[in-house]
Amino acid sequence: MAFQIVINLIIAVMWMFLSETYTLTSFISGYILGIVLLLLLNRYIPGRFYLDRLLKVIQLILLFIKELIKSNIDIVKLVYTPKPEIEPGIFAYQTELETDWELTLLANLITLTPGTLSVAISNDNSIIYIHAMDIDDIDESIQSIKMTFEKAIMEVTR
Repeated sequence: MAFQIVINLIIAVMWMFLSETYTLTSFISGYILGIVLLLLLNRYIPGRFYLDRLLKVIQLILLFIKELIKSNIDIVKLVYTPKPEIEPGIFAYQTELETDWELTLLANLITLTPGTLSVAISNDNSIIYIHAMDIDDIDESIQSIKMTFEKAIMEVTR
């Protein structure tokens, strides 16, 4: 990914020098030309196309913001209910993530979402223990995390 960014920047600077206009507009047009060239030569360059990963990172951020807003609304509903019927509890979440960075990101995204808290990670890094403020269905909570955060993290890192 870093190699592709450097190549793209070199193409943009070369475009500025070849066109003999040293403006931001010339640099941006050279950068766009570099993106097109990298897309055309993608099979000869190692790794995934770097803008693909950047788009996945943006999607992960937007997913987190969506889940944050949704969980905040759920927490506000619970707080303003006269006699809330909540079932707090801790459940074990079996993860498919492998690296420390992926596990840390998932644990932090879970903790930053209101109503949930990552309590601990097992020694073999395969289980995250999560405290939830209201657990209606444990399997539904596990599937929700697996289909949102874990899937998005895997798309970014792999």
